[in-house]
Amino acid sequence: MVSRVEIARILEGYSGRELTIGVLGTHSALEVSRGAKDEGFRTLVICQRGRERTYSRYYISRERFGRRVGIIDEVIVLDKFRDIVNEEVQEEIRERNTILVPHRGLCVYVGYEAIENSLYIPIFGNRYLLRVEERGGELNQYELLERAGIPHPRIFKDPDEIDGPAIVKVSEAARGYERAFFIVSSPREFEERSRELLERGLIKKEALDEAVIEELLIGAYFNFNFFYSPLDGEIELLGIDMRRQTNIDGIVRLPATQQLEALRYLEVRNIEVGHVACTIRESLLEGAFELAERFVRAARELCPPGVIGPFALQSVVIPGPPHEDIVVYDVSVRVPGSPGIKFTPYSEDLWGVQMSVGRRIALEIREALKRGMLEEVVT
Repeated sequence: MVSRVEIARILEGYSGRELTIGVLGTHSALEVSRGAKDEGFRTLVICQRGRERTYSRYYISRERFGRRVGIIDEVIVLDKFRDIVNEEVQEEIRERNTILVPHRGLCVYVGYEAIENSLYIPIFGNRYLLRVEERGGELNQYELLERAGIPHPRIFKDPDEIDGPAIVKVSEAARGYERAFFIVSSPREFEERSRELLERGLIKKEALDEAVIEELLIGAYFNFNFFYSPLDGEIELLGIDMRRQTNIDGIVRLPATQQLEALRYLEVRNIEVGHVACTIRESLLEGAFELAERFVRAARELCPPGVIGPFALQSVVIPGPPHEDIVVYDVSVRVPGSPGIKFTPYSEDLWGVQMSVGRRIALEIREALKRGMLEEVVT
C-alpha cells in the first residue's frame, strides 16, 4: 500500500510555487482545471488516446483575440488510462509537481487496487476511502452508512425476501462500471426479469449473483454535494443537483398509454448522462447537514484520516408521516461530476461568490500550502 510517509517524501521534493493540479481526462476534468486556474495553479490533464481532443484542442490554454483563453496548460496522452501506473508516466507527472484530483473515472479506469498500491503520486483526498462507494467488499458504503446512523433503503439479502417494490442493482455485461438496474416487486418477478436479461446478454450470471437488491423508495431525488476541510474541521454545502438518465428520462415524459407501448420495444435504462442544478426547501437543510456531520465522523473512524474534500450524499426525500425524511441511497467521496452545482445559491451564501467544486479543491490546496499543511489534504 502507498503510505502517507512515502507521499510526504514525494511532496518534500516538490516546488510549492510551481504546483500543478492534475486530473484524468474524463468525468470532471474541465471543472477541476477551471477551479485550479482560478486559484493560480498550472493544470495537467492525462488523457487516453482517441479521447483527448476535448482537452488538447478545445480547452487548451492559448492566445485568442488578444487574450488568454482555455484552462489546460499541458496534456499527456496515454494508450490507456491505466498506463498512468507505469513508472515512466508517474515520473513525468511528478516532475511537474503534480497533485492528482480523483474522480469516478480514475476509480473505474485505473482501479482501487492500483490507486492504493501502485500510484505514487500525491492525491487530493483520502485514496483509501474511495472504494467505499462500492456496495460489496470489506469497506463499503452500507457499513459506513450503518456506522453513521444514516437512513438508507432496506436491503433484501435474498430474492425470496422481496415483499414490495425493489430495485436490483447489477453490473452490465458490456460495461461493468455501468449498472443494469431493473425493478421488481416479488421473488417470482425477480426470477422472470433476471432470466430475460440473462437470455438477452444484458447481464451475466456472476454479476447477478453479486447484485444488490434495495427497497425502492418513491420521493424527490437530490444529490447533496458537500465539502469537508480538515484544515479547520468545517463542512460546507457546495450545491445540490439531480441526475439526467437515459433512457428513463425520455420514457417518463410520455403519457402513460404511450409508455406501455414504448416498453414493448425498449428496455428501461438508468445510465447517468448529465445533471441539473436544483434547490431544496430551506427547512430541510439542517437535516442534510446533520447527515453530513455523521458521515464525516463515521468515515474518520472507519478509514482514517476519513473524508478530505468533496463528498456527496445521493438522497431521496420521502413524504413521511409525520414529516419529510432524507434517505441516502448512494454516496461518493470525490468530485461529484456535476459542474452545475455552483449555480445553486449555497456556496455563494457562504463565500460571497459562486464556488465550484473544482475551485474549492484548489482553494483548499492553496490554503494548505500557505499554512505548511499540504500533507493534511493529500494521501
